Amino acid sequence: MSLIGQIHSTESFGTVDGPGIRFIAFMQGCLMRCQYCHNRDSWALDEGTSISSAELTQQVLQYRHFYENGGGFTASGGEAILQAEFLAEVFSNLKSQGIHTCLDTNGFVRKHSQGIDDLLDNTDLVMLDIKHIDDQAHIALTHVSNQRTLQFAQYLQQRNQKTWIRYVVVPGHTDKVEDAEKLAEFIKPMTNVEKVELLPYHKLGAHKWQTLGQKYPLEGVEPPTIEVMEQIKNVFKNNGILAQY
Repeated sequence: MSLIGQIHSTESFGTVDGPGIRFIAFMQGCLMRCQYCHNRDSWALDEGTSISSAELTQQVLQYRHFYENGGGFTASGGEAILQAEFLAEVFSNLKSQGIHTCLDTNGFVRKHSQGIDDLLDNTDLVMLDIKHIDDQAHIALTHVSNQRTLQFAQYLQQRNQKTWIRYVVVPGHTDKVEDAEKLAEFIKPMTNVEKVELLPYHKLGAHKWQTLGQKYPLEGVEPPTIEVMEQIKNVFKNNGILAQY
């Protein structure tokens, strides 16, 4: 049996979405509406390119010699967990071939399913994007609540699932020290979290909004300074949490 999934695009030699050199499949479809989204064209659930789990597995395996020394396969998005059953099959196929698997997700799980557990059972690393710890600020930034994401984070802790937290630092939105403090307090008890990846906001995806005939929501917002990144990093460091950018 080979399930069919919808992908937005792939990248054969990624270096920023998980450890080592990685094959990245950007899955089609997302329920969040992040103002800084750099894959704006991945939101629609009914678009993308159809591919079978067997086909995607073979695409990854043809480059396997690049991934065998610390690299692997990452499912990103869009939102990867919306296609949990499909990816569970791909991850299972790859793990049987000794390929490291990484799930990059915003954790916005509408309904828990066996497919999600099957996916997590075959996931070596979860990279969980927490957009904002304050719910109202999260809604303003993404148009949805953060409650499902935070619940998913706690579920990963219950499973003792190896996790990295990803936090995008956006000036005027997510760069307040007090918000970083609250996020650190939330993460601190989670023994499954290895580190926090601080991602400086960038404008590289703005042209995709323009291509779709839409105004980029964060027009005029500049990337954070090194000083701001260090300040946020030190918040986590002072709470005993490894943070890198």
